[in-house]
Amino acid sequence: MENEVKLTKLAQCAGCGAKVGAGVLAQLLEGIQVHRDPNLLVGFDKSDDASVYRVSDELALVQTVDFFPPIADDPYLFGQIAAANALSDVYAMGAEPKLALNLMCVPRDMPQQAVHQMLRGGYDKVYEAGCLITGGHSIFDPEPKYGLAVTGFVHPQRILTNSGAETGDVLLLTKPLGIGVLTTAHKADMVTPESMDLAYALMTTLNKSARDIMVRYRVHACTDVTGFSLMGHMLEMAQGSEKQMHLSVSEIDLIPEAVELARMGLLPEGMYRNRTFAQQWVEHGEMPLEIQDLLYDPQTSGGLLMAVHPEDAQALLEELKGAVPSAQRIGRVADYQGGKRIFLEG
Repeated sequence: MENEVKLTKLAQCAGCGAKVGAGVLAQLLEGIQVHRDPNLLVGFDKSDDASVYRVSDELALVQTVDFFPPIADDPYLFGQIAAANALSDVYAMGAEPKLALNLMCVPRDMPQQAVHQMLRGGYDKVYEAGCLITGGHSIFDPEPKYGLAVTGFVHPQRILTNSGAETGDVLLLTKPLGIGVLTTAHKADMVTPESMDLAYALMTTLNKSARDIMVRYRVHACTDVTGFSLMGHMLEMAQGSEKQMHLSVSEIDLIPEAVELARMGLLPEGMYRNRTFAQQWVEHGEMPLEIQDLLYDPQTSGGLLMAVHPEDAQALLEELKGAVPSAQRIGRVADYQGGKRIFLEG
């Protein structure tokens, strides 16, 4: 059904492509005093996906917040994507989301039905996750934005961070790459409906199944691949773990039309920010430029990147197949030898 309002026409940036770059964000946070609390297990100084606070020996709270401008014209679809993206940070920590609060900005003249559909999309996706929306906050803004603040529960001894990767670990990924390129091309009406349907299906798929499976294996580190791209999030994992990563690029699932669009130069602004932040740490070798670009492509509601014990890797990979959009074995973790952190291999 045709919508009364095309949400993406109201936004300068789409989805996680609107995120402040990782390098700029680090500068903005520099010098801010971090107050110490023995129960704060993960804080903002860790560059992780969410904060974690220990309540008892059996329970820790995982908290995150995420919102962004429209990445789809349909308000209901946008609400679903924004909610799935916000919930993902909790899954990346190995936790289960339990409570959520709406965050919403809407233009004064945005039709009431469109606002209702956006909220309904968020509610439906949150309830699919087994989580509850208990309130929220809304303001008027010329550009619509939507997302969630989410609280999850996890046992304090079962937290997964992005800094626990160990030498020999195998790197697994659960969704293909290319969403940022597709959504950028879509704004210029240069992408096929089939590829956009795929992008929307990927962005509305919760990382719940991936999380539920991985917690049964020896996963040492995890993060979700979103606005900072595979390279940006992998760099944070490599630096936090004091390791280096070797990627088998031919094993990474790249959306075919996104490769062609990248070759044509249809790239999101966030890709350039991500490259500026991470490229000094990456050995690109002879990798074609369009493939490099997709590795820096900002993803919205992307998959989980896991570093798993090598003895568990194949069993985990097999169980993920059929349960996640694209189960991939993309590389390995090695000792850091100084210099570059990420090595792109064939």
